[in-house]
Amino acid sequence: MNSSLKQLKKSPTFPGGIITILIFYLDYFQFELVEKFLLFAAFVNVPLVILLLNHDAKNKHQRLIYAAMKWLQFPAALLTLASVMSSKMWGVESTEIPGILSLGWLLFTLLLGIYGLTTIVISKGKAAEIAIGAGLIYFFIGGIWFTLYQYQLNLFQANPATHALSSVHFHFSSAIVPIFIGALGRIMTKKSWYPWVVAIDIIGPILIAIGMIFSKPIEYIGVTLFASNIVVYTAYLLAYLRKNALDIKAAFFLGLSCLAFYTVVAISIFYPLLKNMYSLTILNFIPIYGSLHAFGFVLCGLIGWVFMMDFIKEKASQSAS
Repeated sequence: MNSSLKQLKKSPTFPGGIITILIFYLDYFQFELVEKFLLFAAFVNVPLVILLLNHDAKNKHQRLIYAAMKWLQFPAALLTLASVMSSKMWGVESTEIPGILSLGWLLFTLLLGIYGLTTIVISKGKAAEIAIGAGLIYFFIGGIWFTLYQYQLNLFQANPATHALSSVHFHFSSAIVPIFIGALGRIMTKKSWYPWVVAIDIIGPILIAIGMIFSKPIEYIGVTLFASNIVVYTAYLLAYLRKNALDIKAAFFLGLSCLAFYTVVAISIFYPLLKNMYSLTILNFIPIYGSLHAFGFVLCGLIGWVFMMDFIKEKASQSAS
């Protein structure tokens, strides 16, 4: 597992992580919570996702896009930070500068989307790779919402605050969960129900996004389908971790990821009781939900899958030799 540690050290995840810690804990960065989570996705989530991607060495176009993503991710994240700082800290009254700076991240997520599309095209119908490709495309949709937010544009009767929430939605759940389910599909034995999980996982985020703008019932349907999918994913993953002898680091982080998700579920179930007992409001719970989801489910899951993929590759190479 030393190779996975070397990959993490060489990737922009470490400097991005330091920048993210400063953003969250220094009073100097007077950002909204939603903006902090967007920057967390740009600096930490995306470089970890790139480590999980397979690329066909014989496919010149895919190889070039992959190399471009690795080189451009950190500069694009810095432009994202500059965009948010210009609107919140530099006293820029016009939305032109924040909007223009946000285009750097938009173009980078477009690159992710193109890579995702090529992954789907060359997957030859493999559901796992289709899920991962869809997750990468959802990053691009998140980039669009971020640019709309930085330009403070109203679209489809939705205000900029809704754009920010939509961007977080597509940078986290919508993009990450399909990638997790795709990573699971790479290692699990074939199941007849797995393609249905992938299909629902692709449709769910779209229903949630449409519902956030146009219809609450559609949003509730999307959330229910999407949450049910995560339950299937975490339940199967925990069973897989229990039955198979795996690297302890991979099992530890993936187990923490699943635990964080079930903690969010438990808090959601007991929310009415906790609200009445301690006179709390939903605003008190948003940072808890956000932290458990971003740092628990997403971050631990990404780190766990990086270790898992490295473990699988090392095991395969040992078997081949």
